[in-house]
Amino acid sequence: MIPQDPVMLLSYVNTQLRDNYKGLDALADGLDISKDDLNVIISKLNGIGYKFDNEANQFK
Repeated sequence: MIPQDPVMLLSYVNTQLRDNYKGLDALADGLDISKDDLNVIISKLNGIGYKFDNEANQFK
């Protein structure tokens, strides 16, 4: 289950990206997340001041 709390979500997503996936599309495919749900995740993380950095493959 994906955390709903934005700070826990940040930690979870960045850990998954670091350990298992080479990008957001791979994360969505691997965790069976729809594009709409992925956009919700991105919006939540943007809402607490984190943007996705493609080079680092993490939210910073």
